Amino acid sequence: MLASRVAPPERTAFIAGLNRVLSMAEGARVLSPARFSKEVLLEAASRKTGFDDFGDPWFERPLDVLLESVLSEAQLNLAGRHTAAQQFNKVLIDRLWAQMWFKRHPEILERPIPRPVVIVGPMRSGTTRLHRLLASDQRFSHMRSFETISPVPRPDFGEVLAGRKRDFRPVLASRVMKVARLANPRTLSIHPTGPYEPEEELGLLVASMWGMKHDAQWHVPSYSAWCEGEDATPAYRHLANLLRLIGWSQQASPMRPWILKTPQHMLDLQALLRVFPDARLIFTHRDPRNLVGSAASLAWNQTIIYSDHVDPNRIGDEWLRKTELQIERMRAARAAIAPERMIDVQYDDMDRDWRGQMERVYRFLELDMQPAEAGMEDYLERSKSLKRHPHVYSLDEFGLSSGQISERFSDYVRAFDVPCDDWRDSEDADWFERGSVQRKRRFG
Repeated sequence: MLASRVAPPERTAFIAGLNRVLSMAEGARVLSPARFSKEVLLEAASRKTGFDDFGDPWFERPLDVLLESVLSEAQLNLAGRHTAAQQFNKVLIDRLWAQMWFKRHPEILERPIPRPVVIVGPMRSGTTRLHRLLASDQRFSHMRSFETISPVPRPDFGEVLAGRKRDFRPVLASRVMKVARLANPRTLSIHPTGPYEPEEELGLLVASMWGMKHDAQWHVPSYSAWCEGEDATPAYRHLANLLRLIGWSQQASPMRPWILKTPQHMLDLQALLRVFPDARLIFTHRDPRNLVGSAASLAWNQTIIYSDHVDPNRIGDEWLRKTELQIERMRAARAAIAPERMIDVQYDDMDRDWRGQMERVYRFLELDMQPAEAGMEDYLERSKSLKRHPHVYSLDEFGLSSGQISERFSDYVRAFDVPCDDWRDSEDADWFERGSVQRKRRFG
């Protein structure tokens, strides 16, 4: 590991001001301190909703580990503690409401999920672009951003379906995104979105207290290590049931295949295939320097919101390790997958000729691409307004070097023929940033 010579960006002043306000509110006893007792959290959610069935109790295992890790390792500031408590509370309330809907409408759990198309790639490998292009095709079902934030409709959703009430979830998503921009506007430059934009299903794994969302916003290494040693199948079963609920709430045909994607699938591909045995898989690949540098930057820009004690070198080491583990797990799992069920797509090839690569994907899916082309072009035009600023980062910010990553990922690059121009050990952080900015400006 190199000592970081270039300081990564600082957070905005918004969080410091919020921490002061929260400190005064706690001091005046206007606001109670955030509590991280499982029993207190479960009881509060039950009291809020009037329900007590959380579904499969398996989720309590990762919840126990996550709570302990947050308390002992995350070093959250006041804003981070209250945000974390609200996140736990929301997930638990959603679990209670989900069980309510399953009991009220048993037909939800009978909805099939035929032949989903699952995009599997490391974080920052172009999965979002590919996902949103496919989601432009009305022959597929997809989640929207407000649904990954709030996957479960509120109990009064029948009024929404009847046209007598507005669904509050997009309103909540818009508010969450406004606060995110205040807390750190760079996070939405890294992953631009809007309440109705197609979005990944990571929130459906968070519903089981599972997944890399926690690693990317908090320093929780013991939780990460525990998850990496566990079978994620129960979390994926709950994800499937929430997909059924979302499809029902969208009033979409259950025969429309889902388009799914989240980097978590790289770690849990075997669990995904147990739950979706007929899935068709699209694997994305990118220069590992970009994978590691961009992932570390994303994690840094989120973690500094919630903690005042964040070490960029530690983040660099962790996302180097985690990216390597994602690729190792993916390669092991795909060895048992029939070749006709998967296709590989290179990030650079999508940059150079998105239409040609999408035609390859559609041939793999045995579909005519022509009906979807206008929607794809509309998305690409819309994405220009979403992506207002390029994502600028360097390996040097996180104590990493190009040569270090070249050595660690050389076998992956060879095995999948990943385009990697100028594989050299550059000590010039600006060289890497310039390349990133130029690519982002060219391709949005």
